[in-house]
Amino acid sequence: MTALGNIAPAAPEVFMAIAGMALLMIGVFQKGDATKLVGWLAVGVLVVAGFLVLMAAPETVTAFNGQFISDRFAIFAKVLVLGASALSLVLAMVWLAQEDMKRYEFSVLVVFATLGMMMMVSANNLMALYLGLELQSLALYVMAAFKRDSVRSTEAGLKYFVLGSVASGLLLYGASLIYGFSGSTSFPVLAEVLSHGTPTGVIVGLVFVMAGLAFKVSAVPFHMWTPDVYEGAPTPVTAFFAVAPKIAALALFVRVMMGPFADLVDQWQQVIVLIAILSMLVGAFGAILQSNIKRLMAYSSIGHMGFALMGLAAASPNGVRGLLIYLAIYIFMNIGTFAIILSMRQKGRAVEGVADLAGLSRTMPGMATALTIFMFSMAGIPPLAGFFAKFYVFMAAIEAGFFTMAVIGVLSSAVGAYYYLRIVKVMWFDEPVDTFDRPAMTNQVVLWGSAAMMFVLFIWAAPLIAGAQMAALSLFPG
Repeated sequence: MTALGNIAPAAPEVFMAIAGMALLMIGVFQKGDATKLVGWLAVGVLVVAGFLVLMAAPETVTAFNGQFISDRFAIFAKVLVLGASALSLVLAMVWLAQEDMKRYEFSVLVVFATLGMMMMVSANNLMALYLGLELQSLALYVMAAFKRDSVRSTEAGLKYFVLGSVASGLLLYGASLIYGFSGSTSFPVLAEVLSHGTPTGVIVGLVFVMAGLAFKVSAVPFHMWTPDVYEGAPTPVTAFFAVAPKIAALALFVRVMMGPFADLVDQWQQVIVLIAILSMLVGAFGAILQSNIKRLMAYSSIGHMGFALMGLAAASPNGVRGLLIYLAIYIFMNIGTFAIILSMRQKGRAVEGVADLAGLSRTMPGMATALTIFMFSMAGIPPLAGFFAKFYVFMAAIEAGFFTMAVIGVLSSAVGAYYYLRIVKVMWFDEPVDTFDRPAMTNQVVLWGSAAMMFVLFIWAAPLIAGAQMAALSLFPG
């Protein structure tokens, strides 16, 4: 019973690990093509893991000698990660069939990457943090280069691997400095030690840890890999990169900053403010001249991470609440957009140019309407959920006294609205060049479901706000 009690809080992770190995065995021993079978089983695994997460006790509990923690914050973030992974995998199944890529390994990689993300969210120790981060990263490196016969995909995987390895090295070096100057890797012990004084070495180590985490969320100045990897990686991989890993990395960022280093807020808060401001500006201005829609979405993602980091910069329950609300809405905005990008096929060939959307309102008015909804939501225009996403992080920044950051955020939103509305203009006012193939039914379900959520989360946001509030408060005991 003692052993079972020790691992009970980690039941979803244990289930995911066992299921991932089982899926690998099914793929190996299944006669014929196992891609579709393993893929839909993997979606089922993610859904079941989500139910296990929701069934977990809401109070704060630890496992594995305190290295693993489960609380309301972890539950909320894991549900977002699992939902984003499941939706991404559903889109990927259609793409694998269209490209005739009979590789069941893709779905297994998604499962193990998601397992690493769940470990990151529940990390309560620097060692557990690094374990989860590497489990996620190793799977993502392979996924970026998954289309082996494509030079662009191979290049994207290599760039991501090299730069990701550097970022992991920085983070590990920072963790070693923190351990060396504090004597512990445990988050609760670190919080206790640092409440009595802050060795200079710990601050230096924290800078390296923050650099590693900033890379994982593609925040400026560690964003350089994002446009190239987003453009070169297979489109469903880009869709996955844009949502699940970002949510997990931001949740880990919040866990680290508001946990063991909460007493050092005066040291790290200004750094987060600077990163958030730079990310918003680079994301806004970098996307203006992009003609490839995947590169445009890469810069859009950088900008969105800047907006989300405004919540962390506030270093308050309202700030964390705003960040979590932002991430929940961010999932549907991005997944819906990528469902449309995956549907951009002409005569069986995928196209990625913004110009390829010309006249879409005349050839496929439904798809044009859905993409317009997503573009308006990303720009933060009411009555769409994207408005609420930005509203809560802006309010948190203003309450914390960061008026300059809030003003820059508003100006960045205005600049961002330009390139979002440019896509709308191309769809509705330019002459059609060619028509797209009929989208797969699965893609249509995902994109219209996501579009509906843009209105649902605006009209009936109370459950999301309440859940985010309780999750945020769990990080601020007393």
